[in-house]
Amino acid sequence: MGSRKRRPAIASSTASPPSQTASSTRSSDAMNAIAMRAGARDEALPRAFSSVFSRKASRSEAGTSRCDVSVALQISAYSLKSLAMACRPMMQRGGSIVGLDFDNSRNAWPVYDWMGVAKAAFESTARYLARDLGPDGIRVNLVAAGPLRTIAAKSIPGFEQFEAVWSERAPLGWDVKDAAPVASACIALFSDLFPATTGEMLHVDGGFHAVGA
Repeated sequence: MGSRKRRPAIASSTASPPSQTASSTRSSDAMNAIAMRAGARDEALPRAFSSVFSRKASRSEAGTSRCDVSVALQISAYSLKSLAMACRPMMQRGGSIVGLDFDNSRNAWPVYDWMGVAKAAFESTARYLARDLGPDGIRVNLVAAGPLRTIAAKSIPGFEQFEAVWSERAPLGWDVKDAAPVASACIALFSDLFPATTGEMLHVDGGFHAVGA
């Protein structure tokens, strides 16, 4: 087999887009510009999550302000579209965009409230990008991970509820402190191993999504 040209791989998540790379000063400057264009800042994320997950509104979406919801949607969904469009000129030979998700396509999760709505918008955005960027050879996929102890998770009141139920019900088990399985899935989607896969949501959750109560 002949060697294949490496295609650009762009990572995204519901947090802020990447702001630097280790390859060169030029790429670092480019990604810094992309982060500014996407409009999702690191310091804004915990504040937005704290507001959307406020204990006062934990039983209903009704108690969350329009401003807080707008920020959550911008960080969770709009930033993916902005990042993809900013990176598009650098992906002339195709490439891969991978986003980190928490599956909200079928379930309404406890304490998740408006962030669940924002994640559903994130998933829809990825599907539309997959359709629109496919002709350019750019794949757009999501990794739906089980709960992990991240900075964002610290802003979710009642996050321990997810931890307990996941470890009990996931057929393969689940370690909230081990991000390696999720990272491996992202690397695989970035690679040439999935040349005909786009608009997909890959579950890396120990099999939790496949089992009933």
